[in-house]
Amino acid sequence: MEIKVYHQILDWNEDVSGQVKETLKKHHTILINIMGSPGAGKTSLLKELIQALRNKYSLGVIEGDITTSIDAKTMADLGIPSVELNTDGACHIEAMSIQKILPEFDLDQIDVLFVENIGNLVCPAEFDIGETMRMTILSIPEGDDKVVKYPLMFTETDCLIINKADVLPYFDFDLDRVQKDYQGVNPGAPAFVVSAKDKSGIDALSNYLKEKIDALL
Repeated sequence: MEIKVYHQILDWNEDVSGQVKETLKKHHTILINIMGSPGAGKTSLLKELIQALRNKYSLGVIEGDITTSIDAKTMADLGIPSVELNTDGACHIEAMSIQKILPEFDLDQIDVLFVENIGNLVCPAEFDIGETMRMTILSIPEGDDKVVKYPLMFTETDCLIINKADVLPYFDFDLDRVQKDYQGVNPGAPAFVVSAKDKSGIDALSNYLKEKIDALL
């Protein structure tokens, strides 16, 4: 019974995500879903990407969190239209939540709408929220075994961002292993090694995003 209900939820979510995609297509808005563990550096990296992209595109942010509005305030302080999406304990964002929150934005004035998903390496990968593309962040302190342990998260993504490269010398983290494991589950997908702190690798990542966004707009 539990399996049947779960599949019904996924089917329902897929129907709604299709409606979200149609809405975004109508307004020529790209939705980018950013996923990763708590503490992976999603917000810090998003701040750097906003600075790299804001002169070329109109941006907006949906900040997913179990509670609080801390991250949304961070984006608002940057002068970016942002809305906090609290899930009240749920470990992921669903398409229905995105559908309900889209009217908070003037989509005709937004080229790219980022969604910072709930910090989790399991549930967010299973739910299509109507996104145009997905980005998965893995930080050095999390360890180099995560692709093997949570393959769906790294299979269902358009690119991998290995963050906090500035601390690589201080951790027993096999970068080659992670990249090899990633290519094993997602052949040909790009991976970027970056640091939101010292900004290394940010240019390469932002240039990749510009190419993707230009091709989609």
